[in-house]
Amino acid sequence: MAKPPNSIGRSMPRSNEGLRLIFSAVIGIMLGYLFGISFPTVNITKLHFPSSIISYIEDRNSGITTQTLLNHAWASANNRKKNSSESNTDEIPKIYVPTNPKGAERLPPGIVVSETDLYPRRLWGDPSEDLTSEPRYLVTFTVGIGQKANIDAAVKKFSDKFTIMLFHYDGRTTEWDEFEWSKRAIHVSVRKQTKWWYAKRFLHPDVVARYDYIFIWDEDLGVEHFNAEKYIELVRKHGLEISQPGLQPDKGLTWQMTKRRGDQEVHKVTEERPGWCTDPHLPPCAAFVEIMATVFSRNAWRCVWHMIQNDLVHGWGLDFALRKCVEPAHEKIGVVDAQWIVHQAVPSLGNQGKSDNGRAPWEGVRARCRKEWGIFQTRLADAEKAYYLERGITPPNSTVV
Repeated sequence: MAKPPNSIGRSMPRSNEGLRLIFSAVIGIMLGYLFGISFPTVNITKLHFPSSIISYIEDRNSGITTQTLLNHAWASANNRKKNSSESNTDEIPKIYVPTNPKGAERLPPGIVVSETDLYPRRLWGDPSEDLTSEPRYLVTFTVGIGQKANIDAAVKKFSDKFTIMLFHYDGRTTEWDEFEWSKRAIHVSVRKQTKWWYAKRFLHPDVVARYDYIFIWDEDLGVEHFNAEKYIELVRKHGLEISQPGLQPDKGLTWQMTKRRGDQEVHKVTEERPGWCTDPHLPPCAAFVEIMATVFSRNAWRCVWHMIQNDLVHGWGLDFALRKCVEPAHEKIGVVDAQWIVHQAVPSLGNQGKSDNGRAPWEGVRARCRKEWGIFQTRLADAEKAYYLERGITPPNSTVV
């Protein structure tokens, strides 16, 4: 007869096993508590990793182990906590500097860089050694490949004191690589745009602030009788903030003011046709240059840039309004006769237009130029009128020519 199972003998091992589990859990909790209070609380989002760790992240082959990374992190956290507790217990105020440029108020002033430049930089080496020289002048040409030879001749009139910048309205840039200077030049390519469109978008005053003078020139200018550095000398000598070289008087149609005179270095006034000048100090008899080969001082350009309209790209009417940016305009705007150029009047920009209703491309471009002139005149007159009325001043009869 079989013996009944010994239930008591089988239950004892199970009870012992349960006790061991409970004992292990209690010991684990106690050790975890002791381990936790032995180390400071660390917010991983506030850890500042040293440069060696950043290098490890960028280069997995640097040989820095995970343990090294954690050691650096713990040390950084402990130092920050120690320094914070020693200095003060108050919360550090957030940075807000209302005198900083708009949008940068939350930055410490020492890190704010509000201006830039067009100097190319290397991809290697010490940044402080990038530039062997810093050009003090900027010359821009708006170009198409058809005027390549003419631009080559023009650029060679400018020394290494000038940064060369080409705006390509035909989208062709690689063909310029045959010129050694082109490899150092800055090339911007957007099809079928004018120089004032480029200037508004790429020559912000804070971008060109390192340049004393900015040349904004067309592509069809003959420069056989022009020397850029001598031109700068004369501009400084005569206090010109806005200027242009004199134009050879027997080439094409031009204003009397911008025609070259052979008996002086610079002129600032002229005589026009009867009735054209209501005031001898106003355009087109003074305070006036054309927009084909204009040269601006840094300060004058800062004003002129803000006057250029985003949607008016040909610049017609702008030459009559440049006087708004310097005072007294009839003394600070002038024509440099001793350094003169030839306007070749190549209709390349007109050919970039589009035929419409049977009209040639250039006809549409010219119609747009005239329309923009009227729009600009109206906007300027309305803006000045609104300014005076807002201040309770009776507007003058006309402040726009």
